[in-house]
Amino acid sequence: MAVRNQLIHRPPQAVWAVLADPTSYGEWVVGPSGSTPLDQAWPEVGSRLRYTVRLGPWSTEGVTTVRHREAGRELELEASFKSLGTARIFLQLRPWGEETLVVCDEHPLRGMGGTLHNPAVEVLLQLRHRGMLARLAEVVEREHAGARHA
Repeated sequence: MAVRNQLIHRPPQAVWAVLADPTSYGEWVVGPSGSTPLDQAWPEVGSRLRYTVRLGPWSTEGVTTVRHREAGRELELEASFKSLGTARIFLQLRPWGEETLVVCDEHPLRGMGGTLHNPAVEVLLQLRHRGMLARLAEVVEREHAGARHA
């Protein structure tokens, strides 16, 4: 199970605002190129996003479904790729003074991803999370630049 954290220099409500914007996923999630909400209720439980993941000439469509949420605190997603299976991604926002500690926990659930899960895959997930959480911090800090702290 790949777990990583990132301190974001904004309060939890600023981080949640980015997580709750379904059109921003292409900016901070590593892999997808853009995102389209399939439901108007994102991030309500059961709502979905569609996106395309491209790697050289290869591409596949994925759908992410919200499985659990506590507004402003937790967002648990299931990412589904037809050929690869599904993965669980859990994002937790913890107040850290005037800032936010974001904890990301991801692991494969079903399909080929779960079957082939091993320590090498964990290393790749850690690298993906490092980039993803850094990009999330950039987006939040850029979009909420006026929310300065004392």
